[in-house]
Order: sequence, then structure tokens, then C-alpha cells
Amino acid sequence: MGGLLTRRLFTITAGLGWPLAALLAAEVPRPAPEFVIKLSSGQQLLLSQYRGKVVALEFLSTTCPHCQTCSALLERMYKEYGPRGFQPLGVAFNEMAGMLVGDYIKHLQLTFPVGISERDPVLNFLQHPMIMRLLVPQLMFIDRKGIIRGQHGGEADFFKDEEKNMRAQIEALLKEPAAARKTTPPPKGKKAASAGPASFRAPQGIQ
Repeated sequence: MGGLLTRRLFTITAGLGWPLAALLAAEVPRPAPEFVIKLSSGQQLLLSQYRGKVVALEFLSTTCPHCQTCSALLERMYKEYGPRGFQPLGVAFNEMAGMLVGDYIKHLQLTFPVGISERDPVLNFLQHPMIMRLLVPQLMFIDRKGIIRGQHGGEADFFKDEEKNMRAQIEALLKEPAAARKTTPPPKGKKAASAGPASFRAPQGIQ
């Protein structure tokens, strides 16, 4: 039980007869859906804001010692790889997270955004069956194109050598180019629309 004591257990219950497919591991890789992170300041961050960066998204409990270790390592990686396009984000979803997240940030001296979310959106994002226990931290790696390339949680082997594996994942994703923007040429015989305010298109969110 030693290893389990460093992780906070979230026991999720549901009715009997859950489909077998729901008990399978989350699909990786897969496109990252939009996700909203609520900061203590009242500001809301969208995951799609960081399209073009390599993102490490940590779902955590503010009372979990292992989550604190993970967050501290992400802070160290942020200082090292941030200038190259690495962006960590933290999401606390335990009870009273809104009251506790400020002290969590202050205690660990985190400089990357850490906010809160309700539990259901987290479970949906993780593709985690409600009938199964959820161990934290849950650490996701999302590439520059908005694709989830790594998902590691609880007792995963990833955490047995956390810093080494984290560094390897970040470096591998940073080496990959961002998606090039595609422009569609006008049909033959038709002139392209003149450039102006009406032709401006906002960046697309993560698909």
C-alpha cells in the first residue's frame, strides 16, 4: 500500500451492467476536445488558446502529495522548455478545490496557470469510465496540432521515473513541427476577395 498512500483515490460509482467498451483504456492518440479552466481570479482559460504549443495538462487534487511532485516537476520543465513552446496547465477538481488551489500554487511557487473544474468535465475529457476508480495525478501531453499524444495516470509506469519520462515526452513533441496553415486558392475565373476587415478569420479551436 506504500505507493498508494502517495496518491489520492477518487472512487467513482455507477450502476451495474456497464458496457465492456467503457472499461477499456482511453484512446491515444485522439483530438483534444475543448476544455475550460476556471482561475481563482475569475478568468477562464480555454485549452484551444494554447494551440501551437506543446501542452502538459495535469488533473490533480490539491491534497495529493504525488500531484504536488508532478506539479513541481512541470514547473521545472516550464522554466527549461517554456521558451521553446512548452506550456503546462493544472486543473484541480477535488472537493473545495476553489478554496485550496491558491495555497497549492503559493506553496509550490508555480508560475504556470492552475485552475479548477467540476469532476464530470474532467472524466469526459479523460474518457474515464465512471465505474472505475480514478487515481491522480492524470497527466496529458498534447502536441502542437491539438492531438493528445500521452495520457498517464495514477500508478502508470510513467511515474516510476517521472522526470526522465516527462523530459523525453516533452523533447519528442517539441521536435515536431506545428501544423501549417492551409490556404485555398480562388476558383479559376474568379478573383480573390480583397483583403480587409471582413475577410479576417479567427484561429480555429482544437478539434
